[in-house]
Amino acid sequence: MFKKVASDALGLSDVGKVIQREDFDKVDADDYVMHEDGETIYFLIMSQSDEYCFTNKALIHLDGTSATSKKRILKRYDYYKNTIKNVALETAGTVDLDVEIKFTLGNEHFSIDVNKKNLEELKDLYKALLKISEISQENDTYMNFTKQSLDYASNALSQNHTHGNDTKVFEEFKQINQHAFNWLAESKEKYTQKDFGAIFERYINN
Repeated sequence: MFKKVASDALGLSDVGKVIQREDFDKVDADDYVMHEDGETIYFLIMSQSDEYCFTNKALIHLDGTSATSKKRILKRYDYYKNTIKNVALETAGTVDLDVEIKFTLGNEHFSIDVNKKNLEELKDLYKALLKISEISQENDTYMNFTKQSLDYASNALSQNHTHGNDTKVFEEFKQINQHAFNWLAESKEKYTQKDFGAIFERYINN
């Protein structure tokens, strides 16, 4: 009940509004942030029907069917599972009342209308998402390089062991397989970034 009253007091409309940091705990999305695991809200856009909560680890979207319905669906998109792409900011024309932040997250495309009074804050979000996109795509590229190099090494070794002692070949295979597994596990740990708090700290200034 308190959060419903707080939302009304914030003067929200169908066009989203950027919520200030001191009011993060007054919105519904805060209940679904994994504070216990160090998750923190850095940017929050709210309209009468939707909430878009950007944390250091994920986008939490409370998806409303309409401004008049209380029914909403909770969706969570972890950044490390859903690469951010196609980040764009559409500014307002002379008669427009809103600006628009657009991006693709995994297989989902987002196009969020925000009051043009919040353009400066939205510029910060744009830069943060753009940087996260760049880092994630670079990490994906390096991970693919790792897999390709293992394939090359495996092919070269198989050509060199077409003949010979079966027991020796089997032992060498086990050693190589274990080394490959360890290398992939270490590479996955190195090139999988789950926490982008430092990026949000750098660019979000509201």
